[in-house]
Amino acid sequence: MPSLPQLTVAALAAASLVAGQTYTDCNPLNETCPSDTGLSSYSFFSDFTSGDSAFDRWNTTAGTVNSTSQGAAFIINEQGDAPTIQTDFYFFFGYVEVKMKTATGTGIISSIVFESDDLDEIDWEGIGTYNYEIETNYFGKDNTTLYNRATYPNVTTPSDTFHTYAVNWTSSAIEWFIDGVSVRTLYYEDALDGKNFPQTPMNLRIGIWAGGDSSNGEGTIEWAGGETDYSDAPFTMYVESVKIINYNPADTYTYGDKTGDYTSIKLANTTSGSSSSSSSSSSTGTGTAGGSTSAVGQSTTTTTPTPGTTPTPSNSTTSVSTSSASSSGTSTFTAAAAGMAELGMSPVVVLLSAALMLFV
Repeated sequence: MPSLPQLTVAALAAASLVAGQTYTDCNPLNETCPSDTGLSSYSFFSDFTSGDSAFDRWNTTAGTVNSTSQGAAFIINEQGDAPTIQTDFYFFFGYVEVKMKTATGTGIISSIVFESDDLDEIDWEGIGTYNYEIETNYFGKDNTTLYNRATYPNVTTPSDTFHTYAVNWTSSAIEWFIDGVSVRTLYYEDALDGKNFPQTPMNLRIGIWAGGDSSNGEGTIEWAGGETDYSDAPFTMYVESVKIINYNPADTYTYGDKTGDYTSIKLANTTSGSSSSSSSSSSTGTGTAGGSTSAVGQSTTTTTPTPGTTPTPSNSTTSVSTSSASSSGTSTFTAAAAGMAELGMSPVVVLLSAALMLFV
């Protein structure tokens, strides 16, 4: 494994190559951008062993990805292949779980990337050269002045075995889990006093690419563990399933200014008729939309997160609406725990993840 100084230099060279997964069509820090389509339900699940319908709410942005008995197959057959999918929605703080078997092969990178319009980023990257570890990383507002943020937790044969890679992302901390065990925690204040802390609505991007391609710079190839030999292809990464809990369900997310601060993000939920229930309520229950509704036609309710806390979902997914909870923290805790339990997560992860939200 290369030393940290070597990896720092290598990462500089790797930055341009991974841009296929880390890009933005419109950066709201620089210009006025359209609102992002939100995940309006509290929970989302894709079982990629179930057929093509599993790709509903996903866009294929490069190559071809198919459903197989092992899950979505991301395959590099030849130089230039880099199959990638991404959600057609954004989520704003939440819990994300990906069950994945990384690709084996020198220089082959299996990636799970959370990416926002202003280039906040949270990563998992499996380097096929090293079948005993996986990389965690993050970036804030595309700040690449330093490349010392990565960690490399050990994991048993990730290219041969499915493991569950999860992230619990709140306004105060990001925690990475492997098979339910915490392997890293990043606190808001430790990311350049919050300036480098990922905190704006994200979509999820999953893909595979060849960091060891011979056309890449020497540093990139070194970071990827060596030059890729395409005669060893195919290189295949499998994703069995993806679970997402969105702590702030909304129809749209809009940047209120050019700061990129989470407190500037405006959440809009559309309601119809005279009902007080949000049209984006999840199937687990109905909550209030967070504001009044018009008796005729539609109205849009917009909410803004409270500074220093995890924003309370504007439409709770429990039988207790957010307006009747004793506090926003309690409401968020209850909704998070219910959503996680519904998705079948382990009690340990449910308690750890939901309890974090009482203190943010």
